[in-house]
This record gives sequence, structure tokens and C-alpha cells, in this order.
Amino acid sequence: MDYEAIIGLEVHVQLKTQTKLFCGCAVEYGATPNSRVCPVCLGLPGALPSPNKEAIILTIQTGLMLGSEIARRGKFDRKNYFYPDMPKNYQISQYDQPLCKGGSVQLYPLAFPKDAQKDPQAQERKKIRIVRIHLEEDVGKSFHFDENSGIDFNRAGTPLMEIVSEADIRSPEEAFAYLSALRQILRYGKVSDCDMEKGQLRCDVNVSVKPAGEKNWGTKCEIKNLNSISAVRKALKYEIQRQIHVLSTGSKISQETLRWDDLRGQTVPMRTKEYAHDYRYFPDPDLLTVVTEGELVAEAKKRIPELPEQKKQRLCEVYGLNEYQSSVLASDPQLADYFEKAASTASNKVAVANFLINDYLAVASDLETAVPIPAEYFSELSNLVEQGKLHMKQAKEIVKVMVTEKKSPAAIIQEQGIGQITSVEVLQELCREAIKANPKSVSDYRSGKLAALNALKGYVMKKTKGQANPQIVHDLLEKTLKETG
Repeated sequence: MDYEAIIGLEVHVQLKTQTKLFCGCAVEYGATPNSRVCPVCLGLPGALPSPNKEAIILTIQTGLMLGSEIARRGKFDRKNYFYPDMPKNYQISQYDQPLCKGGSVQLYPLAFPKDAQKDPQAQERKKIRIVRIHLEEDVGKSFHFDENSGIDFNRAGTPLMEIVSEADIRSPEEAFAYLSALRQILRYGKVSDCDMEKGQLRCDVNVSVKPAGEKNWGTKCEIKNLNSISAVRKALKYEIQRQIHVLSTGSKISQETLRWDDLRGQTVPMRTKEYAHDYRYFPDPDLLTVVTEGELVAEAKKRIPELPEQKKQRLCEVYGLNEYQSSVLASDPQLADYFEKAASTASNKVAVANFLINDYLAVASDLETAVPIPAEYFSELSNLVEQGKLHMKQAKEIVKVMVTEKKSPAAIIQEQGIGQITSVEVLQELCREAIKANPKSVSDYRSGKLAALNALKGYVMKKTKGQANPQIVHDLLEKTLKETG
């Protein structure tokens, strides 16, 4: 029997604010444990919360970027549960009046991993709908040691935006694409850095399976606190197959909360699933209703940037890039800005894009580095190739040195004594030498084997240690062979 997966995601995003959601404690990753806390974020008796205006604006901005309806009024509620990482034994969140409702995230083929692009046309225009976007406070972080455990409350109270999708996702690959596209938009808007290693973007996954064509959905399970996009994909692949196996053997799925064990490569039960009423939501009596109309929405609108898809289209139109080149560059706002700086003074802007995509990213990825060298270096390099002072193989080698040693192309050329030999007189003499030294290749060429010219060209290139201009050598060889034929 064929089965179909039904998937919805709850994405938790730490907002890019300087202070916490309801107090003035600094948001600082890596600070000494429990050094960024106060009576408010620790929930001590008598402490009164005060909302962070910046966090509310960033949430509204996210809703606008995703096409959500912005609520005229929003309120904060208490979500009651008992867990060591929640100092108050309740979390301030939003229940029935979130700041944003609706919206969507568009999926595109290039957002999918290459091995998952089975039918790009079918996926190209699919949208994953958003149910709601609400604002809440983050919890502390637990640490488990050999003989005891500890909690760092520095993270408790950090502004956390939750983006809840409709159950429109049908595969691990679509989940991967959705998260990649959403993360890209959030980073473009400078809403969050979305650094998953720092816990700035985490995901809960709701997944069920049902026989293909069946109208009723199956019993869902929730996989909690996945901290990487690849972990979401791996966890879904495993859990979908697990549920299919359970159903195909005649058993039933139990509704439960799971965690993903990356080392074992499987989901592990944590507890039976809670329902909303288990949290006993009620309005927080210490916080007033948030009025979004006017100042808050106006400020959020000012901050909406050129979004990824708009950027892609403009890169194609302005710089003559193809869809693949523009997609790779637009995938990261920092990389896109870097390209535009480099291309501004380059005569061949497509060449700059190719150097960045094909050469720079490979080296930078190995070095685990961001954009470390002046953008002008790539403009300079592409212009040298365009002027015939370097050939492409030399330029590719220079990119490696540029990144690793942070030197300009001109400095590298001077130090290493490289550059193209374009002197016709010098190359003409070398071509005559190549013809004299390779009679068989000459004979093959004259008998119609045109590829034999490559052997003669290779001789010249070897003699010049790769510095001869390949096109000039090619033309001179053809000319000399005709004249001496």
C-alpha cells in the first residue's frame, strides 16, 4: 500500500534584539552562565514585565514579509507548564490573539537539495501556508553532566517568534525547502541571524501518515527541538518510515512527543502528547493589550528589504546572470551584496559571478570563513582575464591564493611572476619549435586530425609554464601550419 505523509512545522526564531522580551537583560550568546538574569526573567515575586517594542516590530515585519494579516490588537497569555528550564512555571506567550495570521512561503526548485529534485516543475510554484506568527519568551537551557545537571537561565526571556505552518508539506525534501526559504527571508529582513548552532532557529515537527487517497489524516506525532535543517529532513525520513511500518503491520500510531537521536539515527519517545487545554492558557494580568495600528506597523513597513526572489530577478536583469547564478548569489544577503560591490567595476560581471560561485565558495567553505577579502579583488581579477593578461586556469589558481593569503591579484602576479605571454614574436618562435619537435602531430593534423593541434598547443603551454595566451597560440599554430604546408 502507498502512504502519504502530512507534515506541519513550528519554527522558533530568536529575534535580533539587544535585550530580552520583558526586561532589560542583555541578549548575549556565550556569556557566563546565569550572569544575564534579573528578577523579571527569573520570575521572582513582585517583578513586573514590560514588553520589548523592538521585538514586536520585528514580529510584525516578519508577518508583512510573509504576506500575513497583522492583528489590530494582540495580547499576551500565560502558558502554564512545569519544567526545570521555565523559571516561572509558566511561559508568557500568545494564544488566541497572535500578532500575525496567515501568509505563505514559496518553494522553488533550487531550494531543494540536488538529490531531491525529482520533479522541479511540480514543486516550482508550491506555497506552504502559514497559520500564525506569535511572540513569546524563550526558556533556559539545560546541561547534563556525568553525575548532575545544571540550567543556564541567560536564554530565559529572550524574544522568541514562533511561525506555525499549515500541514501543507508532503515530504522531507519539501520541509527542507520550506525551512531554507524561510531562513533566507528572515536573514534578509535582519529579523534574526538564524544561527542554528547558537539555537537561534529551532523546529518542532508534526507528522502523520495515511494511505494515499484517504481523506482522513492519521494520528500525528511531534518531534521536538530539532536544531538544524538537515536534522529535520533526517528525522522526517526516519519517522515517516517508522509510522508506515507500524500501520502496515496492523498496529496503531500512538500520539506522542518524540525527540531525534542523531547518533542513533532514530526518533525516541519522550511523553504522551499534550493538548492546548493542558497548558491552561489565560491572559497575562501584568501585560496590557498590544495596539499595532499606527507607529508599530509603520515602522515595520519601513524595514522591509528587497526580498530574495526580488533580488534574484534584479540580478538577472541588471547583471545578465542566469537563474542558477542569481539563485546561488541571492541565497545569502551578504554574498549578494558582496557580488554587487565586485561587479560594479568589472567589465565582465558574469565572470565575477562565476569566480564567486565556482571558485571562491569552494575555498571559503573549506576555510569556514565569511567573505574575507575586498570585493574589488574579484573585479580586478575578472578585468585581467578580460584584458588577456591572465588565462582562466591562472585566474582560478589566483582565487585560492587571494582567499588563503588575502592578497590582491596584482600582488600575487608580481610575487609569483605569473601572467600571460601575449607577445606574438615570442609565441611565434615557440610555435615553430613545437612544430619541429612534434612531426607526428603535424602529420596527423595535415591528414585531417584537427585535434592533433592540441598536442602542439600543449607543448607551447608546457614550455611557458602555462603563461602563454592559449588563443594566440592556437591562431599562430594554425597560421604557421598553413604557411608551411
